[in-house]
Amino acid sequence: VIMNTSENKITVIKLNTQHEETWRYQGRVLAHDTHSILIEAFFNRDDLEFHDITLREKDRFLERYYDNRWYNIFEIHDREDDGLKAWYCNVTTPAEISSGKIAYIDLALDLLVYPDGRFLVLDEDEFEALTITKKTRTKARQSLETLINLAKSGKLNRALDYS
Repeated sequence: VIMNTSENKITVIKLNTQHEETWRYQGRVLAHDTHSILIEAFFNRDDLEFHDITLREKDRFLERYYDNRWYNIFEIHDREDDGLKAWYCNVTTPAEISSGKIAYIDLALDLLVYPDGRFLVLDEDEFEALTITKKTRTKARQSLETLINLAKSGKLNRALDYS
């Protein structure tokens, strides 16, 4: 991870498989190491009902991106009481992390994990419809299995640990 530690703000850019930008927002770097970066960002869209939780504008997200793993992990906290709502895991290409910017290609597959340990695999139909290489499809499926194993073992929160 190439980081200018004096630069605290960072821009996150989500791309589709055609490398077109689909979402951009600002975050604040909390920590980084050789292959990952942890940022804090705030939900910047209107309130959204989403699989038994409500994502609300200004909910706090702790987001871990990796340049050597095919996923990222978001820990979602309520804007009012900072209570844990869920973990949202995106299957992606490894992130490109540079000074002031994180970019990744979203591969549609997602894992939503509730605080009680229940989880849902999301968007498998969208994933199947993607025009991607066999290697990318295999890496994505392997990453989803890794995330499911982290969720089952209760270790997702360790991915966000930076103390």
